[in-house]
Amino acid sequence: MYKALSTLALLLLTSLLLCPSAAAEKQKPFLLGMSAAFTGPSKGLGIELYRGSKAYFDQINAKGGINGRKIVIKFMDDGYNPEPAIRNTIKLVEKDHVDCLFNYVGTPTVTRVLPVIKHFNSKEPEYLFFPFTGAQPQREFPYEEYVFNLRASYRQETWGLVHNLYMAGRHRVAVFYQADAYGRSGWDGIRKALREKGLNIVAEATYRRGTSFSDSMHEQVEIIKKGKPDAIISVGAYEACAAFIRDARDAGIGDPICNLSFVGSENMLELLDGLGRTTGKNYTTDLINSQTVPSYEDTSLPAVQEYRKAMTENPPAPEGFGKGYTPQKFSFISFEGFLNAKVMTRILEQVSMPQYQGNIYAATLSIRNLDIGIGTDVNFGRGKHQGLDEVYYTTVSNGKFVPLKDWKRWNK
Repeated sequence: MYKALSTLALLLLTSLLLCPSAAAEKQKPFLLGMSAAFTGPSKGLGIELYRGSKAYFDQINAKGGINGRKIVIKFMDDGYNPEPAIRNTIKLVEKDHVDCLFNYVGTPTVTRVLPVIKHFNSKEPEYLFFPFTGAQPQREFPYEEYVFNLRASYRQETWGLVHNLYMAGRHRVAVFYQADAYGRSGWDGIRKALREKGLNIVAEATYRRGTSFSDSMHEQVEIIKKGKPDAIISVGAYEACAAFIRDARDAGIGDPICNLSFVGSENMLELLDGLGRTTGKNYTTDLINSQTVPSYEDTSLPAVQEYRKAMTENPPAPEGFGKGYTPQKFSFISFEGFLNAKVMTRILEQVSMPQYQGNIYAATLSIRNLDIGIGTDVNFGRGKHQGLDEVYYTTVSNGKFVPLKDWKRWNK
């Protein structure tokens, strides 16, 4: 009897000693590391992506998180520049011990970070989830194994733009692009899409990353004009693209100007609308933007309803950033951040299941036919690290980008 009692006492003591540790582990948050532009001419991209994700995670955390574990974004500013992005990544992994990297912004930053992520994987698994870029490097060998994309690629966006312009009889396409990995990725997609149709780029002009709305694009506009295009595709960020549109329209170029999803549609539109109010000129006619998420105006979609409700709480910019910046009530970028967070939450729920034993790679590959409320399912799998393939098209109407349903208005 005494032996039985002493054994029971030992078990109780062991249980008491282990409980605090187990409880602490249960309460430990899922930590997601985000390096993005929160300052500089492209700060709206990082801020809005963060706000959208935080709006969703706040809802999950308010309900107790995932099995008692909250989801926290550890954010760091890189100003949309590669060197700070590399330093941030090393710190997030080695010092902050994040569970994964998440919501990075931009091709020039992500492409330089990929070798760093690959290096970390030589020691232990480390993955980047849902970067805000449609570039190819993270979709191809040797880096595709370490990155999971949610959005469609730039090749898919540019192919769709070229195809629809071609069907409208616009075969003379010029390209205005950022002089870095992002711009070249878009340029390459446009070139490939045109060659499929036996066409070539008729003119091309570049600008330097970090260019602001106040900078002149007169030289670039003159280069483009010489090619006599009947359509222009821009591959850039909102301040530079807005400056190009301004100078192109002032120079008498009235052909449609298209932008990729990365541009930051609402931020660009805000600059052009503000200029129009000052000058009395309309700079927003005949703009076409491709998007990788549906319109947040389509309230028939359950995810749009959830997103709009969550954003009425007006999630703040990352603490310490956003001074002088007015957050967008709704935007394609914050909606993408919201959807990124929604899928990430599902993955973390899978990670918490016994069969995955904390293996985030296996948990992500298990995602099949996931309905996130946008009318098309998310699918991952071995060799398939991109969850969605849909590309949507928008144009400006009544001061906002709305779904483009008919390209016939641009028929030649």
